[in-house]
Amino acid sequence: MDTNLSQAPASKGKVQVGDPAPDFTLPTQKTGELFHLHDMIGKSVIVLYFYPKDDTPGCTSEACSFRDSYETFKQAGAEVIGVSSDSEESHQQFASKYKLPFTLLSDKGGALRKKYGVPATLGLLPGRVTYIIDKKGVVRHIFSSQTNIGKHVTEALEVVRSIAQQ
Repeated sequence: MDTNLSQAPASKGKVQVGDPAPDFTLPTQKTGELFHLHDMIGKSVIVLYFYPKDDTPGCTSEACSFRDSYETFKQAGAEVIGVSSDSEESHQQFASKYKLPFTLLSDKGGALRKKYGVPATLGLLPGRVTYIIDKKGVVRHIFSSQTNIGKHVTEALEVVRSIAQQ
């Protein structure tokens, strides 16, 4: 499937807090459906989390933590979006197996990961980074930790709640 990553301005290499979130279009786990970041701007805060691989212990734990807090995120005005380089089919199976209520995006080849500047761990494993993007499309918070998986959800929720109160 053709993905459209050309809409964002040339990145400085790594997205920083205060930067406009690079726009993108990627396929979701729902066959034939595309997700466009620009369609979400103005509607909700975005919790965009990059994770290494579907159905691995750490990634399953993280996805299930986001799942268990999903209604709280929604009530706070946020939408959760997961991104990995797995295929749409892998995402379908992962989402179904763990009853994930949020969108998973297939970033085959890692172009979006590169655009955001998500680091690799030990140069090999795709990194685990969560970006909070406000309704204006500005990155308000970045949390990066390969191992402190639960903190991705707790920090994201804290930031989403603080944005909602502004």
